Amino acid sequence: MNRREFLTAGAGASAAATVVLGSPGSTAGAPVTETISTTAAPILNRYTAADHRRRLQNIALCEGGIRKCMRKHLVTSYLPGQACYNLGEYPSRKPWGGPSEYDEQELDRLRDHGIRLVQVFEEWHDMLRLFGGNRFSAANPAGFKRFVDMVHQRGMKIIAYISSGFLQTTDPDLRPEWFRKGDVLKVGYWNMARCSPASVGWRAYLLPRVMRVLDEYGLDGIYNDCGYVLNCWNRSGSPTKDEVLAFEETAAHDGALADLLALLYAEVKRRGGIVKLHISGASQPPTGGVKVYDYLWVGEGVGNADGLRKAVKNHEPYVVPCIDMTHAKIDTEGEHYLHSIPYMQFPLLLAGRPFTGESGMVPGIEYPPAEKDFWVRRCHKVWEHYKANPDGPHVYSLAWDAVPGRPETRPTHARWLKQYFPMVEGGTRVYLQIGESDMFAHPLPENVVASAFANCELYLVLANYDQSPAKIETSTAYVPVADPSAAPRSRWDLKGRSLHILRRSRTA
Repeated sequence: MNRREFLTAGAGASAAATVVLGSPGSTAGAPVTETISTTAAPILNRYTAADHRRRLQNIALCEGGIRKCMRKHLVTSYLPGQACYNLGEYPSRKPWGGPSEYDEQELDRLRDHGIRLVQVFEEWHDMLRLFGGNRFSAANPAGFKRFVDMVHQRGMKIIAYISSGFLQTTDPDLRPEWFRKGDVLKVGYWNMARCSPASVGWRAYLLPRVMRVLDEYGLDGIYNDCGYVLNCWNRSGSPTKDEVLAFEETAAHDGALADLLALLYAEVKRRGGIVKLHISGASQPPTGGVKVYDYLWVGEGVGNADGLRKAVKNHEPYVVPCIDMTHAKIDTEGEHYLHSIPYMQFPLLLAGRPFTGESGMVPGIEYPPAEKDFWVRRCHKVWEHYKANPDGPHVYSLAWDAVPGRPETRPTHARWLKQYFPMVEGGTRVYLQIGESDMFAHPLPENVVASAFANCELYLVLANYDQSPAKIETSTAYVPVADPSAAPRSRWDLKGRSLHILRRSRTA
């Protein structure tokens, strides 16, 4: 694999914003177009002595003034601008034809939007072996390689879906000793065996193929849909003759899984790559503290956005939340950011080619009856919407996007991403969910959360999770970033369910 330097996303302007949820257009801002360093974080190659002085002074203010917080973190190698790119339908009536002029234009839009990491899902490969490929090869190898090159030409990175656990039960390579009897996921066209991380045969099959995917297509890493029920010790069924139960298995340390994920992570990192991991719902992997991911994707199947926030707010960084619109309901697009930014998280953007729903009605594919399967029902719903609205608003993901699509999704994401970039520039010290501190004149109300982001600038994020308004007084003056020309002040009226990003005044 060609090694490429990690992009850093810290060269944005120093302004931020105050946005009240439910008030579209209340925050000014265009898509991110500023140049992002492709070599090193600005703190390593551009900070002057004056920059370092301001950074350390801001950190000193937080270190001395914040006595309790949920978590502290030093930001490094963080790419918050991420998009899941839908290449097309799969299963399909014919192979994916490769990238088109639409893809050229869409990738330009994503680059200008501020996206720095593109993720492709299962449609890149041929998991059902419909077109002569398999789960570890592209449905259109030449076309996919060209798409990877198109992403790289725009200065973005690309990772592709693999699974360290799932393999279709109809795949001729599957061996019965790799999974326990009945340990199968059935939904839509998927009929997936959950292969055990303790299976020696599965490991010998999986690991070289994942490395071959990286090498053959020039990818910058993997998105690993773990495909595993936690924990091995608590799973139904008896161990197979192929499993070697070498580790202690507890709720906090799933030993076999941790070992397999650690091997994958180490090899991808040796190549300078990125690992994004999904376990299940809002879960993080029980690895006993062993690092196995750069980004953790959460949200699948979670029916309540507030519940998702509470479940993942203290997960190990970096968390990429995606509210599952198949199950959850939100009042406005702004809720995505209310739940994520105060906890140093940023939502995934769904983009690419419109998802039409045809993959749920391909001749020759075995599907369960629609009345018994939510995935098939949703395909039919998307297909009806697409036929009635061929010009949009489009849906870009079956399992994650709203139906019908929301036209305000992309501009809202772009506004917040532009504001978030400078807050998480490399070298930023973050203080999440501040408790006892000298940052405020009075204790914060119960449902108000504050977090601080200290670098050359000091940002304060205030989130009111209550339906009622709240009044906050900061101990020093800040500027509301939605109005950077406003006079610095210390008193703030927070409307219900609102998010405010403030920048400390340099004259304070």
